[in-house]
Amino acid sequence: MPQQKKSNARAAGFGKSFSGSGLHAHWERLHLGDREPYPDPARVTRLAKGQPRFAAWVDAHGGAKAIAAGAQDAWREFHGGEYSRAIGIGEEFGALGATAANKAAAIHSLQHGVSEASVLKELEAATERGERAVAMLPDYANAHYMLALALGRYSQRISITRALATGLATRVRKHLDTTIELEPRHAEAHIALGLYHAEIVAKLGSLLAALSYQATGEAALEHLRRAIKLVPDSPVARIEYANALLLLDASANRDQARELYEQAAACKPADAMEQLDVGRARRGPQ
Repeated sequence: MPQQKKSNARAAGFGKSFSGSGLHAHWERLHLGDREPYPDPARVTRLAKGQPRFAAWVDAHGGAKAIAAGAQDAWREFHGGEYSRAIGIGEEFGALGATAANKAAAIHSLQHGVSEASVLKELEAATERGERAVAMLPDYANAHYMLALALGRYSQRISITRALATGLATRVRKHLDTTIELEPRHAEAHIALGLYHAEIVAKLGSLLAALSYQATGEAALEHLRRAIKLVPDSPVARIEYANALLLLDASANRDQARELYEQAAACKPADAMEQLDVGRARRGPQ
């Protein structure tokens, strides 16, 4: 991550906020959007029940307490804005660690100053982690969501046209749908699915998008409105709603999009990721 981004995160004091018990104290607000339960030993033990592969992996890697502590450390780094460190820690702690690592990789891929080759390599690694997590914990909503997120970021890098042609977009849709089936209040999955619909409609046109991918402008806005209701204090929900409006009809929706960006810019960030979102909102639609 560029030094300026790190400094901004540290200046906001986010790292200190999440040290020790601070992470648990802030957890509900931080994870309202992705509905990730706090990764304590009891959570690891519950996940292991009925999942012999995961249970065996936990036993072979220090037990539930060690896995929980590692996942917590990865999230501390993530929320403090240390995305590379979050990836490095998270990838060592199985499916739970992969959730933090893959979300960090998705945010890191958007940072300025990171080479294209490095970004693609990081997202490919995130995809592999995500696939292992889904295979190990198929009923874990965020295993599916973070895999979809990595695939989606990769798709954006190679162009929506290529993503459609190679089937990547279909894979993204599959894992987002599964996420919402497992966790209907997953606001971030609703945001991602709303953008999925909007980007395909914008690229292919309403008729072909509906016939080929069951993607519609109405579904895009429905998912994004749902997200704003679920996470009313989230800047990214408003930013992406605005972006979807612009994709669907820039001339007709410009004023509403600008208003949504202004609302996002006024949000109080809960962590370094949201601080980046607020900064993006303040720069306005690109």
